[in-house]
Amino acid sequence: MSIIKNRAGSIHSLMTGFIIALMFNCLDCQGDRSSMDSTAIQDKTKEIGNYDESQSVATLLVLPKNPSTGKPFRILATGEKMILKSKINITGASGTTESVKSKTGEEFPFWRIDDFNGLAAGKYKVTLIEDKKEISNLEITISTTEEINQPGVVWKTFRGWDSSMEDVYSAWINALFSGCSEQASWPALHEVTRNKDQNFLFNYLSLGEDDANGKNVLIMQPDCADNPFYLRAYFAWKLGLPFGYHVCDRGTLERSPRTGQWITNEITSSKTNPVLAFNSFLRMVMNGVQSGTARTALEDENSDYYPVPLKPGSLRPGIVFADPYGHTLILVGHMAQTNNNPGLLLAVDAQPDGTVGIKRFWKGNFLFNTSGVIGEPGFKAFRPISFKKGVISALKNKDLTEAAGFVPFSIQQKKMGTDVFYHTMERIINPKPLDPEAALLDLMQALHEQLLVRITSVANGEAYFKLHPGSVIPMPSSAAGIFLAGGQWEDFSTPNRDLRLLIAMDAVLDFPDLVARSPEDFSISGPASPDQVKKKLHAILDQKGSELSVNYTRTDGSLQKLTVNEILKRRDAFEMAYNPNDGIEIRWGAPENSNERASCRRHAPSSQLEKMRSVRNWFNKRLHPPT
Repeated sequence: MSIIKNRAGSIHSLMTGFIIALMFNCLDCQGDRSSMDSTAIQDKTKEIGNYDESQSVATLLVLPKNPSTGKPFRILATGEKMILKSKINITGASGTTESVKSKTGEEFPFWRIDDFNGLAAGKYKVTLIEDKKEISNLEITISTTEEINQPGVVWKTFRGWDSSMEDVYSAWINALFSGCSEQASWPALHEVTRNKDQNFLFNYLSLGEDDANGKNVLIMQPDCADNPFYLRAYFAWKLGLPFGYHVCDRGTLERSPRTGQWITNEITSSKTNPVLAFNSFLRMVMNGVQSGTARTALEDENSDYYPVPLKPGSLRPGIVFADPYGHTLILVGHMAQTNNNPGLLLAVDAQPDGTVGIKRFWKGNFLFNTSGVIGEPGFKAFRPISFKKGVISALKNKDLTEAAGFVPFSIQQKKMGTDVFYHTMERIINPKPLDPEAALLDLMQALHEQLLVRITSVANGEAYFKLHPGSVIPMPSSAAGIFLAGGQWEDFSTPNRDLRLLIAMDAVLDFPDLVARSPEDFSISGPASPDQVKKKLHAILDQKGSELSVNYTRTDGSLQKLTVNEILKRRDAFEMAYNPNDGIEIRWGAPENSNERASCRRHAPSSQLEKMRSVRNWFNKRLHPPT
């Protein structure tokens, strides 16, 4: 398959009035249909001085890669906002065919996917039409699908990452999790990619690679550090793009993690089946990527990620957030602020047990601190990898500019104060002053969502002890180990989750005072003073806190209801509630000698309790030991 591409020269920022025309047309290949001829790429750049949505252009892609005779297929288009009103037609010898249904993504980069019924074998022209004008076209060939074998390497590179591919990547991430709320979670990442309605690369290679019942199927069960790399590798593998990761150390308080050997998709593989080769490669990625990988120095040009500016056009789907303590999340979408509701910035993360779930941006989920931590955290993008004259190489910081079509390299977050970071992000997510009452209710809803997720985490520990009665899960000996350890302790303890929960509780309880301290950040109607607003917010907090609740199953099988207000009053107990060896009543902060705690039948060993007391100051200070 050959590609003709009109390369973008700017990042399509929603905040700018300039765009660069971008288009690549996917043409049929004579001979081996499993490859793309990288020598057939032509760059043609056209700058539009004054942005006009009616002149928007697009990237087109046929899905799957090689449509088969008589089988349904899709056409993907990414571009500017006018693409949402566009139309896709397919013309062949028998006339013009229109799509049977379509789906759109209404945030940058904008995308649409049109579904078509199967067509007879032959060549066809795909045309994207906006306002009766042909914006882009694509020639495709429909024929019998051939089996693909890829001997020698994990997969062969056919083209490099450029602005068009970054747009499609962002669109894919956005589409993959489109419509998913904070309640959404999956037992493994491959459960997400097996949803053909959400994943527009489902079985893209026509190997049955995403079919749960297929002969050879992808298995993807990453933890939080692996998750961004798995998503990036999956996309690169499907589209013949280069992918690589660096073996990295964990760094120290004196220096950031450093990178070593670079491992790419071009390494030798003994497996001739592409799916099995990819599965094997993912296991290498899992063993090679760890929590320090995302926290390399911001200016390190050998890093897999590079830092981006904190502005709306840069915080797009696919951008990764590396927190100071080893957790990573990937942005998947932004729900814009309205007159009635605050904006939402949504991300996805993975847990040690392989669970994948949606999270919103707020202090309870996104920790940020640049003091007393190992490495340099923040929002980062994958470093694009070029492919020129058969050689792949990662782009340098100087190449990562808006003019080149990439989210630009920026050290804005370097040594940024925690309060400055959160205030900057709040202005991005909610550019207009918030109604304080609506904002408080939104914060309380976020806290409630966090508690619901913890229900499952604690219940997983209880399920383990039901299968292994009388056992004791070993506890790490150091403070850092308690927060960063493998095995059963990592699977069933909740120190990181509970620290975030405590920070979330503080954010909710402090909100009325925050409004009183910074009334200019909020839309306060009428002549009410900050103190009057504060008093009203406390009343709302108390009322809503009594309405929101969670339920957990006690040791005796009875259901225990806890309101958010009750949990807020127990926040001191949550500084010692993360040990899975304790019974579930202790895990939920039941007071000593209470009826609720009377059903508890399991207690952590005294030696573990002593260790927990010695590290409690980290929870009390709402800080994480360096890891």
